[in-house]
Amino acid sequence: MKITVVGLGYIGLPTAILFAKYGNTVTGVDLSPVMTDNLNAGRIHIEEPGLETDLQEALALNKFHASTTPVNADAYIIAVPTPNKNDEYKSCDTAYVESALASITPFLKKNDTIIVESTIAPRTMADVVQPLIEKQGFTVGQDIFLAHCPERVLPGNIMHELVHNPRIIGGITEQCTEKAAAVYGEFVEGEIIKAQAGEAELSKLMENTYRDVNIALANELAKISNYLEIDALRVIEMANKHPRVNLHQPGPGVGGHCLAVDPYFVIAAAPEQSPLMQTARQVNNSMPEYVVENVKEIMEQRDGNTVTLFGLTYKGNIDDIRESPAMEIKDMLVKEGFDVKSFDPHVISAPLTGEEACEDSSLIVVLSDHNEFRTIPTAYTDKMRTPMIFDTKNMVQNVGEQVVYANYGNLHEMTKDKAQYQFN
Repeated sequence: MKITVVGLGYIGLPTAILFAKYGNTVTGVDLSPVMTDNLNAGRIHIEEPGLETDLQEALALNKFHASTTPVNADAYIIAVPTPNKNDEYKSCDTAYVESALASITPFLKKNDTIIVESTIAPRTMADVVQPLIEKQGFTVGQDIFLAHCPERVLPGNIMHELVHNPRIIGGITEQCTEKAAAVYGEFVEGEIIKAQAGEAELSKLMENTYRDVNIALANELAKISNYLEIDALRVIEMANKHPRVNLHQPGPGVGGHCLAVDPYFVIAAAPEQSPLMQTARQVNNSMPEYVVENVKEIMEQRDGNTVTLFGLTYKGNIDDIRESPAMEIKDMLVKEGFDVKSFDPHVISAPLTGEEACEDSSLIVVLSDHNEFRTIPTAYTDKMRTPMIFDTKNMVQNVGEQVVYANYGNLHEMTKDKAQYQFN
């Protein structure tokens, strides 16, 4: 099979490489000539275990080539970003999807399959994608086969999960679903779930909205517990002993191109019917400010003005800073007048070593749960003016005896005036 994948980001590139690894002739398309040149030389631009090795294998098989323009294929996969619009409900911006579709239309022929992997709002396939294809004179379901196949993978384990996770295939027609299912049958070993396009669109969005809502509940619990001077983490631990309770962990906010974005696509599609989702977004969006307010209170009791951030990514063990609450917290602390240093071994733009970032610092704030942060070496804390850690991810396991350690369990013991942000 000849496959063209448009968009070589965190999902498009692994997908393209896997199709090639399994024997298909794949052209990966991206607008950046630097990126495509690097890929053709065997160099990747994202951090993902196993990806570079698989790329080099696909290149050795002569099955993968990166290009800035599409080529003729049997199947076209669209994996481009879908950011929020700057409107009232932050609705889904399909501009990149529409541009990607326009780029492949000169190559379309009868019996081709087009699959949109990009996360999209409900009814986008029917209301946006299908009309664009039919304007070219094709009949969807007879000449061209359209389906939405949302990605459902965890960064850091993408290469495994793309193969083994269940895959939802939502076609415009039943025949569209069958054609798209045959494409993914090239490498997917997990269950192929056949659905309608709208079902697939909403299912993906609700997977992420479910997590967003439950994280909001945990974050609100952290605020309530801090106000009431109760250990939130102990409460969560005990409540989760119940066989039908699974409270999530609180954190510094919600980031990434899924959880912080996707709920708005549902909200925008049905604003009157989604008050719970809107409230959850408000709670999670408030967490960076909540972290900063607590940092300010802690620093009022410390000597010095330097704060060190451990982690800039939105989750652990990856290099992705998209929608990261850590980046928002960093900007807010700078605006508050703090001298802010950052240490993140996964992010190129944070080049300081742990020792350098902790030099003369009065507080470490852990914002990403990288494995490297499970133990904070004394070589770091010995460099500090006053060694203290505020662990917003509740993940640090080992610190020196002289280090003051705070998390959402004992935060109320470290701060003074809690009433001002009781339920922000």
